[in-house]
Amino acid sequence: MSTIVVLAVCLDQFFPGAEASTWKSAGYFFVPAPSIKEAIKHFKAGDFDLVLLGHSIPVESRERLTYLIRATASHVPVVCIAGSLGQQDSFADATFAQGSTDLFTGMGELLKGYTRVRAVPAILYATAT
Repeated sequence: MSTIVVLAVCLDQFFPGAEASTWKSAGYFFVPAPSIKEAIKHFKAGDFDLVLLGHSIPVESRERLTYLIRATASHVPVVCIAGSLGQQDSFADATFAQGSTDLFTGMGELLKGYTRVRAVPAILYATAT
């Protein structure tokens, strides 16, 4: 099983310790970023499979960070945790309610699609030669 590296940007305690062990046993490794500045620094220096933006980050800041990520030509999925029930962040690849049991499944589905997107250029290149 490969490890999925997630940049987790949150201004508060986003993942309690009990949940962290569940995520770890499922193959997720979280790199915490307690600020937007720290998130940008980590993103520039790292290779992430997914970016997770916590509910404590104002919507405008989540949107701005997502656009900064996209400006690097990165197609890394960006997932937001909604600050309120029914909130959808249209700029993100997915939005989940805080405490949602769908988060784990939804992230897995997004990553399956992301893997296919990354694999397509290699397949096209291989068949072109």
